[in-house]
Amino acid sequence: MRRMLDGLYALSGWAAALFIVAIAALVAAQVSLNLADKVLGGLGLPRLGVTIPSYADFTGFFLAAASFLALAGTFRAGGHIRVTLLTSRLGGAAGRMVEVFAVALAAAATLYFTWFTGLLVLESLEFGDMSSGMVAVPIWIPQSGMLAGLAVLSVALIDELSGLLRGDQPSYAGKGEDLLADPARGE
Repeated sequence: MRRMLDGLYALSGWAAALFIVAIAALVAAQVSLNLADKVLGGLGLPRLGVTIPSYADFTGFFLAAASFLALAGTFRAGGHIRVTLLTSRLGGAAGRMVEVFAVALAAAATLYFTWFTGLLVLESLEFGDMSSGMVAVPIWIPQSGMLAGLAVLSVALIDELSGLLRGDQPSYAGKGEDLLADPARGE
């Protein structure tokens, strides 16, 4: 089960990375077309006047998908901002209870957002909502990336909560805390 869950988080992270690569490719292509127009215009030649239709819309859709799909893997790796000041000072059973409460609250909130995002996707599908760009895209398609990312984050939070309740160390324990170290104190 652990390998399957870790594979899900990795797959979600790779999908996020592919969306980032797609953003870079689209922007680079449009910048190249703009540059070609400038060079041709500067040489007194006729400009191409070519643009990638709705490239800004597509990069926005890709950014939303990448952001949400990266959430679970980033959480498991300890990359999210956490307030460990309280839990590190409490320590012991009290710190553990606060940790469990925080992860349970995050899981509940994420499940809530996942549920209502799912309803939003279904509503967009039912009403045939389309994007308003030059290239009309059924809006449920980009919303699905957000839904998938929230669903995987929900699984990651429930996975983390179940581990905490079993007495396991958090998957993110000790990761990222060194960023707060004070070099003047030798930390």
